[in-house]
Amino acid sequence: MTGRRLPALAGAAAALVLAAASMLTGAPAASAAPVTDCTPWGTTELQGGEYLYQQNEWNSDARQCVSVDPQTGAWSVTESSFSLPTNGAPATYPSSYKGCHWGLCTTDSGLPLRVDELGRVRTDWSTTQVASGAYNVSMDIWFNSAPVTDDQPDGTEVMIWMNHRGGVQPIGSRTATVQLDGRNWDVWTGPGAAGWKVISYVLQGGATELNDFDVKGLIDDGVGRGQIDPAHYLIDAEAGFEIWQGGQGLGMNRFAFEASTESGGGGGDTTAPSVPAGVAVSGTTGSSVSLSWTASTDDTGVTAYDVYRDGVRAGSSATTSYTDSGLNASTAYRYTVRARDAAGNASADSAAVTATTSAGGGGPAGTLKAQYKNNDASPGDNQIRPGLQLVNTGTTPVDLSTVTLRYWFSGESGPDSYGTACDYAVVGCGTVTHRVVRAGSAAPGADHYLEVGFTGGTLAPGASTGELQLRFNKADWSAFDETDDYSRGTNTAFADAARTGVYVNGTLASGTAP
Repeated sequence: MTGRRLPALAGAAAALVLAAASMLTGAPAASAAPVTDCTPWGTTELQGGEYLYQQNEWNSDARQCVSVDPQTGAWSVTESSFSLPTNGAPATYPSSYKGCHWGLCTTDSGLPLRVDELGRVRTDWSTTQVASGAYNVSMDIWFNSAPVTDDQPDGTEVMIWMNHRGGVQPIGSRTATVQLDGRNWDVWTGPGAAGWKVISYVLQGGATELNDFDVKGLIDDGVGRGQIDPAHYLIDAEAGFEIWQGGQGLGMNRFAFEASTESGGGGGDTTAPSVPAGVAVSGTTGSSVSLSWTASTDDTGVTAYDVYRDGVRAGSSATTSYTDSGLNASTAYRYTVRARDAAGNASADSAAVTATTSAGGGGPAGTLKAQYKNNDASPGDNQIRPGLQLVNTGTTPVDLSTVTLRYWFSGESGPDSYGTACDYAVVGCGTVTHRVVRAGSAAPGADHYLEVGFTGGTLAPGASTGELQLRFNKADWSAFDETDDYSRGTNTAFADAARTGVYVNGTLASGTAP
């Protein structure tokens, strides 16, 4: 999500409003008709009080109506026409939750539970999504240092983005990509509105449902990254839609959330997997190292392997191989691997292996060029929106993990901090990296550049990556003056871009630098 995120219910005062609304709606009998709620803070008990639906319209006065089935827990947005900009907070977060949310607890939730005592955390989550508007499909999991709080939790907020559309993005910046429960997730980290930790997992490619999904795998990943304190408590989980624009037609078909201290086998598994053996370097480039190893064994089954680079966790894999990208050329790295099971038991470190990336320079295997089109006709607004694509005009394939593009621009005044986003990519935004870098020499119209890279893949001879729709903004969302930007053009169809640099292993291979 872009911009500042406020808590779903803002502090104790909002909790009192929620409690009062709950008394009004109550828990309808199983045979009751669906409930229609058009109030900003209305609530409805679901499935005998085990879950609670909340309207949670905390950042808008526009009308939102939802039809709720108290018996099944399903609900749908019947009236909604929000129109907030996507560079700020959403209008609303209609959602179902289980646990203790700002002091109001659902019935028989099994929460709170200490993170280091969690054995099994899973969800069944099914939604109806629409092809218009701007929104995310998100689960919000809250952690707190004490078992209960009636105010803003002081621990970590974990957001699971099952899908999103309309150019919205999480708080902070993308810091990693990880494979968990057989799916690829982009990891975003950043501070929340009041400074609390936020870590978001964005599902590459998106989905409409997650069946028997292992939430604990994401929690374990957050602990491993130092984002979640294992001594804190999981106090509640909520799932719904953060909506910036539109929203009518979105719906929750099913939401079930279960957390316990028992493992998936129900027997309190405390046996760690065997240590991964045969860890070996299977390949290197100027910016990546590929590893492989022999599968570990476990009494209940290995769910993931954590890979450590120089003692720091680099990522995870559900298979017996992993590629670590974004490295420096001609540099030695030391790797170990740990196996992890469904109960969170981890093996000891494997034997270490050392890999040295290849030297930079030497040019690409093929001949590369960048093409550009202007996706933002206004040169004076608060975002720059270049359209880029990379073309291989040579006769041999190119390893995309070795390639970066540089789009130079002027930052003018304002903070030297930027937000970046990929709105669409033919190759998938999950495979595209992006950041803004201050240029070493401040040439006119080029004191910064947007650097675009790829996590992997191969570009065949004669092929193109297809369009990459990118955008970036200053941290304070102040306006740009793009008229003198070095790489900017006015063409709205793709054309060769001599002023967009193509770098291979850090060496300029195509284009003219300022």
